[in-house]
Amino acid sequence: MGEKRSNHTVYNVNYHFVWCPKYHHAILEPIEDSLEASFRDVCDEYGYEILSLHISPDHVHLFLSAHPKHAPSKIVRTVKSITAREMWEQHEPFLEEYLWGGGFWEESYYVGTAGDVSTDTIEQYIERTEHV
Repeated sequence: MGEKRSNHTVYNVNYHFVWCPKYHHAILEPIEDSLEASFRDVCDEYGYEILSLHISPDHVHLFLSAHPKHAPSKIVRTVKSITAREMWEQHEPFLEEYLWGGGFWEESYYVGTAGDVSTDTIEQYIERTEHV
C-alpha cells in the first residue's frame, strides 16, 4: 500500500466494502472461484487495486484502493453490476434455485474509508467479525 501517483495527483484512498447476495442466501461458496476471478477482472479493467478480498458463503469483503476521481458509490455499483451479470451467465441453473426474480446482490452495502490502515489490519478485522 502507500501513496500512488497519477498525472496531477498523489493519493492514498482505500475503501472497505461489504455486501450480501439477494435474500442473504449463503450461495457464494460453490461459485467462489469464478466470483473471485470476476472481481479481479472488473477491478483491473477499471483501475481499482484489490488490497484484500474475502468471499464468505453469505457476504463479501472487498478492500481496495482507487483514484479519488472514483466515487465509492460508483465503484460499488460498477463492481456489483458486472459481477452479478457474469455470475448469472456462468451459473444460471444454480442461481435460479435461490434467486427468484433475477438480481444477484442486495442493493445495500457497507463502505468505510481506510486511509493508511494496513491490509493486515483489515484482514484481522474481517477475521474477528466473521466469528461474531
